[in-house]
Amino acid sequence: MKTQEKATLYKIKLKGYLGDDVESLFNNFKAEYTPDGDTVLTGPVIDQAELHGILMRIRDLGLVLVLVQQINGEDD
Repeated sequence: MKTQEKATLYKIKLKGYLGDDVESLFNNFKAEYTPDGDTVLTGPVIDQAELHGILMRIRDLGLVLVLVQQINGEDD
């Protein structure tokens, strides 16, 4: 089982400004905002099940997903 130290880093871009409390909706992710007003979340993902859970949360909140990008490779 992977630990937080061996997690894969992901960048997730969402349409629009999600507000100051967006980080509380997505644990362990940091939020940044683009000049055009979109939100970019960056953080560790332990495995595919966690990634799918994050994507389902985005769907359930009615957010518009723009990009999902793996930033670093897995170290197995």
